[in-house]
Amino acid sequence: MQVRVIKERQQAPVQKAETPTQITTQEARNAGDWITPVNDMLGLEALVENSTILPQCIRAYKNNIAGFGIGVRYIEDVEETPEMAAEFQRAQEIIELLNIEQDTKEVFEDIIEARETYGISYIEVIRNAIGEVTQIEFLKETPSIQKTRPLEPYVSTTYYHHGQAQVFQKKFCKYKQDVGGKTVYFREFGDPRIMDMRDGKYLEDGQTLELTYQANEIMEFAIGTKPYGTVRWIGQILGVDGSRRAENLNNNYFRNGRHTPLLIMVEGGTLTDESYEKLQHYMDEIKGEAGQHAFIILETEATDARTDFDQQDKPKVEIKDLASILQKDELFQGYLDNNRRKVQSAFQLPDLYVGYTTDFNRATAQTAQEVTEEQVFQPERRSLAWAVNNRLLNGYQFKYVEAYFLEPDISNPDDLVKILTVCNNAGGLTPNKAKQILLSAIGEVSEDYPEEWGDIPLAYSKSQSSAGLDFGNLTMSLQQQIEKAASNRDDAVVAVMKEVKKLLLDIDKGE
Repeated sequence: MQVRVIKERQQAPVQKAETPTQITTQEARNAGDWITPVNDMLGLEALVENSTILPQCIRAYKNNIAGFGIGVRYIEDVEETPEMAAEFQRAQEIIELLNIEQDTKEVFEDIIEARETYGISYIEVIRNAIGEVTQIEFLKETPSIQKTRPLEPYVSTTYYHHGQAQVFQKKFCKYKQDVGGKTVYFREFGDPRIMDMRDGKYLEDGQTLELTYQANEIMEFAIGTKPYGTVRWIGQILGVDGSRRAENLNNNYFRNGRHTPLLIMVEGGTLTDESYEKLQHYMDEIKGEAGQHAFIILETEATDARTDFDQQDKPKVEIKDLASILQKDELFQGYLDNNRRKVQSAFQLPDLYVGYTTDFNRATAQTAQEVTEEQVFQPERRSLAWAVNNRLLNGYQFKYVEAYFLEPDISNPDDLVKILTVCNNAGGLTPNKAKQILLSAIGEVSEDYPEEWGDIPLAYSKSQSSAGLDFGNLTMSLQQQIEKAASNRDDAVVAVMKEVKKLLLDIDKGE
């Protein structure tokens, strides 16, 4: 008998992967590095230009997401320090100077417009000598931009989180723009390597390149997860194209007509060649003002070649009006309206935002605005603000402030009045809070009352003053009764009333 001791094989400790390991579908499909867009961007642009609803929906997104402007605010509501004030002012200056050709919020309006048209949009990011973002430029020719898949190798990149530097490993893309036979290359935003803008090659260790030829960075804003994004109305392309064709059909009818307006019947004869030519010329020239108040003469001849003068069967000409079967109004009205609603549904926009309704009141308009703000515009603003703070301006390492996109005041004055009334009756509304709400409603800045009573609830102050006023009135009334009883020499009543008065005075004093 043999005995063997079997030891457990030692395994290497489990370690976390430092880089993503997933394989994207695009990497598997593309034989080369450069990715071809799935959808024709010029075709998408043509559909938008010829649509009767897409421009309104895109404009609504553009105006309501970024149209109210960009502001700076403190991350936490704490007492301001000189360091916080300095950082606040610096952040304001940086955002205001990101573009000197137009307002910074207009750059983001262009970003949204292009993104909703093509599914993706780009800005060119320019840094100063120490690597800080100082300027952004919107790339107008979106279809001219191409990108690669994320390329090897992984590159170390620094990300600042709450002031702490974190190092991550990431693969970056390359971009190029082809316009008029000229090609310019760009780096992906955050790529720390130096690239030659003329050929897209990265510099090796020890190489140098003039600043003029160093490639700038591109920061993209895409809808969805596809390499070139996906327009949110991708499922409505057939409807958008069908609506355009229906509009073309109606337009063609208004220009050329659709049916023959009349019927000329010749019985027992035929039109002469000259009459047929005149009729054909008349029908060709009837369009426009030249055809108004015109008349035509028709001449006929017998179909038989007989020459006798006593022929009884003469040719008969009859004209029948066919106007009753003409198209009276545009075709496919229901189809066009359904397609419009489908496109709006893709954008989650009510009729009020695209100017297609008049049958609404204050209540329905308020509800539509509140729902759209909560479900559509506010999430889009937060997503865009995150990209600005955590990507575009991350290198500034702001600790106390952040950028945000302004939004409209959608509060209902009637609801606010009801809330304030209930709050006041419950004793929770102070003079300072009431002043703040009032001045905020009319667009002015509020400053608190410095006295202590400014933070005392109005209901409590009123009850206290009312209680004091009641004791005073009651004391005065008792004094009058005492004087009246004394004049009548009613000593017993005077004595009782004096005791009551003394007791009320003690209660009023809190004794």
